[in-house]
Amino acid sequence: MNGRDRPEGEGVVPDKLTVDLHPVFRNDQDIDQAVRAALFRAAGQKVPLLEIITGKGSGKLRGRVLAMLKQPHVKKLYRRVELAPGNDGMVLVHLR
Repeated sequence: MNGRDRPEGEGVVPDKLTVDLHPVFRNDQDIDQAVRAALFRAAGQKVPLLEIITGKGSGKLRGRVLAMLKQPHVKKLYRRVELAPGNDGMVLVHLR
């Protein structure tokens, strides 16, 4: 049985997960919690890419997210972080 023979949603790993921080951008604790939850979920499900939508704005939210991703216990979960090409309002986290 290959991946195409399985019922939809069963045992299928999505190509990416996306978390939009617009609803929680005013609360640092909620930002950290949303990013951590998405990161651990993606790592647990073996999803190769996490998209974090920060929006362009002033760049404060993006800076906060990038700083959080630099923490040693978080860095263990991913290979690299980059800004989406052509879209400074999205951070791409490539997981292990």
